Amino acid sequence: MTLSLAAAPTCSSCPIRHRAVCARCDDDELVRLNEIKFYKTYAAGQTIAMRGDALDVVASVVSGTATLERAIEDGRTQMVGLLLPSDFIGRPGRATLQYDVTAVSEVTLCCFQRKPFEALLIEIPHVQERLLEMALDELDAARDWMLLLGRKTAREKIASLLMLMAKRTMHPDGQVMGDTSRLELPISRETMANFLGLTIETVSRQFTGLRKDGVIALDGNRVVHIPDLETLLMETGDDSDGGPLI
Repeated sequence: MTLSLAAAPTCSSCPIRHRAVCARCDDDELVRLNEIKFYKTYAAGQTIAMRGDALDVVASVVSGTATLERAIEDGRTQMVGLLLPSDFIGRPGRATLQYDVTAVSEVTLCCFQRKPFEALLIEIPHVQERLLEMALDELDAARDWMLLLGRKTAREKIASLLMLMAKRTMHPDGQVMGDTSRLELPISRETMANFLGLTIETVSRQFTGLRKDGVIALDGNRVVHIPDLETLLMETGDDSDGGPLI
């Protein structure tokens, strides 16, 4: 299966403009980035990159969902992260990738050749600042995920994942984008089970329990309606602020 070039949206109409690596750029800086960017689209199930590949390109996820996976010596594979719109793939200054990246749904990336991008980091401090902010958010999220995997109940794990996805429909300042009461899940229950360290049967039971208790409503296997975000937050076991907006 081959990748295709995606239609190029303008920066002003980009759906991830408010939280991507370019979020703090002014118009002149966006012009500079626009000169070196290009788009690629990958079909669901396609490998975007593999661990050990040369890191020639860095990218922001514009749409779709991808997984980060790591294989261990006996051949088992563990999913260690989800890449959602606005997440950044690659690290400036690194020559190779550390994880396998696979498209779960159709994924469109806003790509930059790594070397020109690194050169622009010196000239555009706003991109440096946003990359640092995103890296620190990832660190906070990793610590939260350690708590989730090690201490939370199965119900709290499912509620936390739903809350994370719901938060990604908001601006960083909390302004709602679209209808946060309707959440279309980008991954299957089997993928959720792998990610959360649960069985698929346990995932299904927890969805049923949350539905029976009125925390969520279900429309098929992929659409979740959330009547009240605060009620869902209470089910996560987190503090009232719900942790970092990642």
